[in-house]
Amino acid sequence: MEESLTLLDLIKRDFGLGEVELKTLSPLTLAFVGDCIYDLILRTVIVERHNASPNRLHREKSRMAKAPAQAEMAEALKRYLTKEELAVYRRGRNAKSHTTAKNASVLDYRKATGLEALYGWLYLSGQEERMLELIRLSLDELGWKL
Repeated sequence: MEESLTLLDLIKRDFGLGEVELKTLSPLTLAFVGDCIYDLILRTVIVERHNASPNRLHREKSRMAKAPAQAEMAEALKRYLTKEELAVYRRGRNAKSHTTAKNASVLDYRKATGLEALYGWLYLSGQEERMLELIRLSLDELGWKL
């Protein structure tokens, strides 16, 4: 019986990529990946649950992908994080970015960056189930529905 490969495994295989030492990646690089994977998860769930116009789908996704929403999610998750996960989140939150969100405070933007860094780290370290667990936990803690 063949072992099921994750999306990351398939990408590495098909593009000839090797292992990367995650500690060498900057927290902003982790956030770059985390932003994308979080967005993909939201889009997947929203499309599976709603048959709506692309504009409505985008508004629904954006509601949970904006920095203030992600900052709330980060606060709701902190007590569930392991020491290692909390360290990754803090590295992302404390990273010096030269950009800011249009409609968010600097603090919310930094918390959102920390959360995205955590999601990027979990994805790149092959901990997709844990990442999904944390996303579900944060939605449940805040009483949000997709």
